[in-house]
Amino acid sequence: MKYTLENQETERLKFRILKDSDFQEWIKLFKDNNVSKVLGMDKIGTPKEQCEKWFEWTYDRYKNDLGGQNILIEKSTNKIIGQCGLLVRELNEVREMEVAYSILPNYRRKGFATEASQKCRDYAFKNNYSERLISIINTENPNSAKVALNNGMENNRTIEFHGNQVNIYQINIDKWNKLNE
Repeated sequence: MKYTLENQETERLKFRILKDSDFQEWIKLFKDNNVSKVLGMDKIGTPKEQCEKWFEWTYDRYKNDLGGQNILIEKSTNKIIGQCGLLVRELNEVREMEVAYSILPNYRRKGFATEASQKCRDYAFKNNYSERLISIINTENPNSAKVALNNGMENNRTIEFHGNQVNIYQINIDKWNKLNE
């Protein structure tokens, strides 16, 4: 499964791939109507149907070497706190690599998304996966935009993506190298 961060760690987090047994914990994300909206999943149906679709998409990514979000486990509690990973995407007919993240409601605003997304950024650039990384952020999601900025990204443009207005944040390897000097 190319581009996953399975068995990687940060100071507070462990990364692993998604498992069927994570479903009951992960469905909590979709019970928040605002989250479903900013993820572009609000038209899919019930939270259960949205979570099923999420799992389907993630497993498809794993199977086809298109990356995929990893489950994030908080080391101190051994609990699932969210997901983060590298996703290969087609965006306006250009192949891109996205740093994507979603944090469960009880764990937001604690720096987990920034910590995990920086690990993904560093992992991608150290492994020469791409010269540039993006994050696709719904224009109505200022918290995720803040994470992208904390990840050294800049807002590059606003586009329509799957029926939603999104900002495309990006960082290239040259800027990353300067951050690490």
